[in-house]
Amino acid sequence: MYVAVKGGERAIENAHRLLAHERRGDRDVAEVTLAQISEQLALGVDRVMTEGSLYDRELAALAIKQARGDMIEAIFLVRAFRATLPRFGATEPVNTGEMQVRRRISSTFKDVPGGQILGPTFDYTHRLLDPQLAEGFVPEQPAIAEASQAATPRVTDILGRDGLIEPSPQADGDAPVGDLTREPLSFPADRDLRLQNLARGDEGFLLALGYSTQRGYGRNHPFAGEIRFGEVEVEFFAEDVGFAVPLGSIELTECQMVNQFKGSTSEAPCFSRGYGLAFGQSERKTMSMALVDRALRAGELGEEVGAPAQDEEFVMSHSDNVQSTGFVEHLKLPHYVDFQSELGLLRKLRQEFAEANEAVEMQEAAE
Repeated sequence: MYVAVKGGERAIENAHRLLAHERRGDRDVAEVTLAQISEQLALGVDRVMTEGSLYDRELAALAIKQARGDMIEAIFLVRAFRATLPRFGATEPVNTGEMQVRRRISSTFKDVPGGQILGPTFDYTHRLLDPQLAEGFVPEQPAIAEASQAATPRVTDILGRDGLIEPSPQADGDAPVGDLTREPLSFPADRDLRLQNLARGDEGFLLALGYSTQRGYGRNHPFAGEIRFGEVEVEFFAEDVGFAVPLGSIELTECQMVNQFKGSTSEAPCFSRGYGLAFGQSERKTMSMALVDRALRAGELGEEVGAPAQDEEFVMSHSDNVQSTGFVEHLKLPHYVDFQSELGLLRKLRQEFAEANEAVEMQEAAE
């Protein structure tokens, strides 16, 4: 326990009470509920679930409330809770091709089978503060149409039929899948571990790295082949019955980036892939993830590796915001002994410096 501050344990206990008091805020203002956070701060909840590696909207909302809106602290709380849960097994891979799409756009083709579905998005707003929202504004109901029954094949599958994009990398079904939550990170890392790392990685960090690839630090020229958001069914293989049974559905965002690739002496030029997947509506996260995923494949594709986003160890060792926060915030803890040692050494060096200068001055005066 951190007891070095004046007052020791009593001071810390009171700090906890003060934190609870500040979290509640003005008692004349109604307390925010978990349902309000989940429904009205949905994108924040989606981020906490994604980077906390736990799909539970209520728990993510509770973490945001407990953390006073500090997203990284909320992610930390969710991860800590997740570590206490028993693990019964692994679900079957989700099939995003059968997603019940709420939003689906492509910047590569205007007309795609199933059409462009704009869905809920900030993309077409004017980014002007809306004073009506401060007055309890109730928006009008959106136009509702029957759900389209048209198929929505992935854009990359359309390109793949003509051989214009590299085949989607196929994993060995019998090979064990790595698990960053149970095994220490080691290098080189396979793509399954890299994608896990990016999915749990800090959105801002990945955004900056993805942006760097667009500015030339990685020589990527990306196109958003497709971004889709909706519900997918999760299944678990039940050994008792011998087949997979549905557990329910979850909301996911998937991004497929299409990148240029010049080919080689043995391979015809074609597009290459970058991939991102996250809980909820997390478009910025999945786009950044896809950009960095493609950058990390530079060595695999025979490209020169030199930019930060292409450096596997740099990216994976620094993307985790919980680890980064712990290492940065530990500087707030007492370092009295270390500092006093540094201070004593500095004073000694300064004294030696002054004595040396004084000796030089005396010698010059004598000459």
